[in-house]
Amino acid sequence: MGDVLAGIHATWEFESDALVIRFERGNRNRNTPKLFSALRERRVPHEALASVTLTPGKRGTVVLHAVPRPGADPLMEAAAGQLKEACDPYRLVLPADRETLAEYYRDELRALLPADATDLADPADSADPADPAGGEDIAAVWPADGFLVAAPAGPLSFKTYDGRASFDGMSEVAFRWSWTGASSEKWKAGDQTFSVRELSGVEWRSPEILDGYLRLVPRDGGPRPSQPDRDPASVVFGLGYGPVHESLPFAAAVLAAIRGKDRVPAAVTAGAPDAARRDPGAVADRIRHLGDLHRAGLVTDEEFSAKKAELLAEL
Repeated sequence: MGDVLAGIHATWEFESDALVIRFERGNRNRNTPKLFSALRERRVPHEALASVTLTPGKRGTVVLHAVPRPGADPLMEAAAGQLKEACDPYRLVLPADRETLAEYYRDELRALLPADATDLADPADSADPADPAGGEDIAAVWPADGFLVAAPAGPLSFKTYDGRASFDGMSEVAFRWSWTGASSEKWKAGDQTFSVRELSGVEWRSPEILDGYLRLVPRDGGPRPSQPDRDPASVVFGLGYGPVHESLPFAAAVLAAIRGKDRVPAAVTAGAPDAARRDPGAVADRIRHLGDLHRAGLVTDEEFSAKKAELLAEL
């Protein structure tokens, strides 16, 4: 199609095989969610979409909404329904006087969706006002076999209440604890480095919700502390830390890397060396950090000796 439809916070470009969503940059509109500026652009193949709807918006607007299929977009999978409506990157808000044009593009895009996509009707098209989806349920859409939309690019890093989280964009996640915010359990465990191969998922609880956090799920499924602030595989947010536009793209990128490793044949990964565990420099840094904790009285002599021996065994 190649046409472009400009909305209040974003533009949609209609390509022959994908919908390209570009978000407004800079501070031209202070009401633009920071998440949009962080995402910049998203290319959404038609097969990643389940439906396209057009509904009335607020204050003289209409909303064109492309609904992604379950499992197609790592960003939406990581968000797990926690995004506020205004921060949904698949909503295009338009002035009400462009409704006819929006209807045209809705129909054009619907015609390009895969045959197994559920076609959610507009509320105005429904015979039953109590059932605006016309009896269709978005949950009934067949999930995507894998992520079809690219995750935000790495490397990524952001500050949390109890430390700093970083991701190299491909294979390794690291948590570095702060002196002021980290719990004693995290200090005793020391700074953490996780190979993506060792993880099975990511739990993201929005910083806009009480007790927000980002938690890595280990593949071994072993016992974990019940509280994220005591779990060395998690970072907690708190007031002003881990904002949505930083922590959610981070979570999505890690999740995409985990799923990507899952799709690599076992014969390729079997016996592959874990570079993070063999890096002498990284081990030396962790031993120095452990020594700082020991001198500060945060770990005992026995804990220091045991942990140091464990780190040396990684070489």
